[in-house]
Amino acid sequence: MRSSADTNDIASSDPDAEAIYEQKWARDPWEGLNRKIHGFNNAADRWVLRPVAVGYDTITPASVQAGVSRFFANLRIPATALNQALQGRPKHAAQSLGRLVVNSTVGIGGLFDPASHLGIAKRNDEDFGQTLATWGWRDSRYLVLPLLGPRTVRDTVAIAGDHPMSPIGQIDDNGTYNGLLLLQTVDGRARMLPLDKFRQDAFDDYLLVRDAWVQRRNHQIRHDLRLHND
Repeated sequence: MRSSADTNDIASSDPDAEAIYEQKWARDPWEGLNRKIHGFNNAADRWVLRPVAVGYDTITPASVQAGVSRFFANLRIPATALNQALQGRPKHAAQSLGRLVVNSTVGIGGLFDPASHLGIAKRNDEDFGQTLATWGWRDSRYLVLPLLGPRTVRDTVAIAGDHPMSPIGQIDDNGTYNGLLLLQTVDGRARMLPLDKFRQDAFDDYLLVRDAWVQRRNHQIRHDLRLHND
């Protein structure tokens, strides 16, 4: 539970940030359609993605999985740095670029994280949806996309801005592109396996996923707004 001091600090820095923090539920006027797409995504996960992720998690040593996760985290840094700059945070953008240079060279393409040992701060990932929110588009309808999962209309529009910032998206060779995209998807799903039990026990999996996603997204936006106003 937040203290009154925390609440006053947020409110004084940006009333909109406080409003987003207090928002608990999604604006979901398309719930009927979203539930159908959510059901389709669950079926695809149950029969395809989850079995592959379980197999990957079973046969791949934890140290290798950690390296793969760091590799893809490193690939997200260019987008993070650009969005930090677009949000008016050049110092954070410079720190992110510093991490990119160190981990891409000394860290062998991001498989290792020497930047953290050198004291270069690691910032949260940023995407263009968060940037649009800091620019003023803070209230957006919840939307579930086939295979891509939870989004909002704002975050769906932002895909057009995120794709050009992805190093994977710049790869022309279809085999390499598809292979990296598949590995990234499987790695991400494997890291979500511990949450499966909570979803299985949920009274309504749709509501659980929707509300958890929206609260996490609102927290990210609130964090960005506070940094922007610091």
